[in-house]
Amino acid sequence: MISWLKKFWKDENGQGMVEYGLILALVAIVVIVALSAVGGGLKGIFQEIAKTISGSTSVQ
Repeated sequence: MISWLKKFWKDENGQGMVEYGLILALVAIVVIVALSAVGGGLKGIFQEIAKTISGSTSVQ
C-alpha cells in the first residue's frame, strides 16, 4: 500500500494538461477584465455604427 502511494505521488502523467488548463483560465480572466474595462466605450462605438448603418440603408 505504501509503495502504491509513493508511486502515485511521483506520477507526473497529466501534469502538462493541468498546466495548460491553468494558463487557459488565466488568459480567460485577463480577457474578461480587459473587456469589462473597455466595455462602455465599445458599446458606444457599436451604437454609433448601428445608427450610421440604419440611416444609410433607408429605402426611398
